[in-house]
Amino acid sequence: MNLFESFRIAMRALAANKLRSILTMLGIIIGVGAVIALMSIGRGVERYVTNQFAGLGSNLLFITPGQISEGPPQQRIDVRLLTLTDANALADRSRVPSVRAVAAEYSASALVARGKQSARSTVHAATATYPDVINWEVALGSFFSQADVDERARVVVLGADVYRRLFEPNEFPLEQTVRVDNLLLRVIGVMEPRGGGFGGNQDDSIFIPLTTAQDRLFGQKTVSGDYQINVIYASVIDDAAADQAQIEIGEVLRERRNISYLDSDDFNIISQDDLISVFGDILSALTIFLGAIAAISLLVGGIGIMNIMLVSVTERTREIGLRKAVGAKRRDVLLQFLVEAVTLAVLGGAIGIALGISGAFGISTAFESFSAVVGLDAVLTALLFSMAVGLFFGIYPAYRASRLNPIDALRYE
Repeated sequence: MNLFESFRIAMRALAANKLRSILTMLGIIIGVGAVIALMSIGRGVERYVTNQFAGLGSNLLFITPGQISEGPPQQRIDVRLLTLTDANALADRSRVPSVRAVAAEYSASALVARGKQSARSTVHAATATYPDVINWEVALGSFFSQADVDERARVVVLGADVYRRLFEPNEFPLEQTVRVDNLLLRVIGVMEPRGGGFGGNQDDSIFIPLTTAQDRLFGQKTVSGDYQINVIYASVIDDAAADQAQIEIGEVLRERRNISYLDSDDFNIISQDDLISVFGDILSALTIFLGAIAAISLLVGGIGIMNIMLVSVTERTREIGLRKAVGAKRRDVLLQFLVEAVTLAVLGGAIGIALGISGAFGISTAFESFSAVVGLDAVLTALLFSMAVGLFFGIYPAYRASRLNPIDALRYE
């Protein structure tokens, strides 16, 4: 008996018990579907994260406040704040030659309103270098200047979504007035749409001078009266200078903050590669966890296939005896039942692939921030895995069928 004939007989046997076949394939369908959906979503998220960091500009370093502690951690943990003076020190090219430009930012939430339209948005209180450093273009008008920062000007640049929410489609926003909490600001620009980002929708933001925000809106200053910031962005001159830039930044900040050589930094210097690596580690851990669940589903599916094939061998004992009586060899019977088990697993895998792809694109459509990426390698891996499950769990029932004595099989009632 050739392989094609075995496949034809297997399909006929499966078609004769449709409901049982579908229920048997369920574990394989769930397992393969989970693997495909997981891999597709994971690759989509990975590409999305990479694109998000690429959109911030190449060779960008993030400097954030660190923690200092005295005694056991449960007794005291303090956060050492960053200030605008820290950012200005890092902008000194004579001391930090590996850094091209520096921007400082303090972000918080505020109510943004115009007329009857209002909503809470993220306020980015920043320095004038902000759009250049993080590679974000202005679509209409201009960003505020250093003079605006020095003069604590009451100006604002709107994110694309805030503009659409506060203004009519054809309404010109420049020189119009909006209210941020209780502060009236003049619109001087609108940013290019950027879409979703880390922590939320980047277009649902407004941008005002850091000095304006801290003097007139938030009032977040240190005891010495310096302006408090959340993060400093440092754009490195090129790829090769990234490590050197981190050393230079660390030296300047340690000197400014009077940190002795025995003490740890009270600030963090994070590169884009560091963030991508951390995100990759999180994604890998999640992949392993969900992959384990998928493996359990495949194991259950494989056990189901073996169980139903053993039942099938018992039900078709007389058929096996008759085939052997008319000349079928052991390998013919072995091949027939093995092909039937593999066919059951591969069909389940194919259905699982279709459902997994549909589920992945459905989830990505719901989130609207990333698109699932279905790779040919993932599909082939799923099919091969299904085939392996069919072979592994089908070999014992097939072997058992091939070992039946034809005389005893024909007597079986």
